Amino acid sequence: MELLLIRHGLPVTVDNRDTGAEADPVLSELGCRQAEALADWFVNPPTAQRIDAVYASPKARAQQTVAPLAARLGLELVIEPMVNEYDQGEPEYIPIEHLKASGDPRWEAMMAGDDLPDPEAFQAQVVEGMDRIIAANPGRTVAVGCHGGVVSAYLSHLLGIGRVMFYEAHYTSVARVAASSAGHRSVRSMNELGHLQVAGVSLSDI
Repeated sequence: MELLLIRHGLPVTVDNRDTGAEADPVLSELGCRQAEALADWFVNPPTAQRIDAVYASPKARAQQTVAPLAARLGLELVIEPMVNEYDQGEPEYIPIEHLKASGDPRWEAMMAGDDLPDPEAFQAQVVEGMDRIIAANPGRTVAVGCHGGVVSAYLSHLLGIGRVMFYEAHYTSVARVAASSAGHRSVRSMNELGHLQVAGVSLSDI
């Protein structure tokens, strides 16, 4: 079977530090355009391909990214809690590209994995979630709307890289992973962005 790991589109900034409520941002206007471009790419010829199931993390931004694809394919969007991002419970969300552009030290800490309280536990959670999806979909192609940290953690595991946060997935980028019934896993591609390039949609609003 094949996994299509899709990072969410560009979300809005959320600051709930005054209430302590968990930040769960929706997609920005650009993020919605990125999600539509993704759906166009996978559904419309000549780039259309068979997708048998669509999963997403519990976060709004991940669900909204693959919801247009699921709707056009007539598929139910399945929620997999184990592919949630490591920032669950945090009251503030700032897109990491904004942190990077502003020189915020939190970006370097994020990419170094310093802001993950337990990187190994997070990676193990992600691997378990992906294994659950693989086990439930033998021989199928499955799109998984998730997060940059999730994609990096899973690919790090498959490639045997020591750092959990070893690479930066772009908004709505696609990484392909082949998974056999015998337990073999192989990374086929990373950071596919053809859908944005063809549609003329920006990677970010910076």
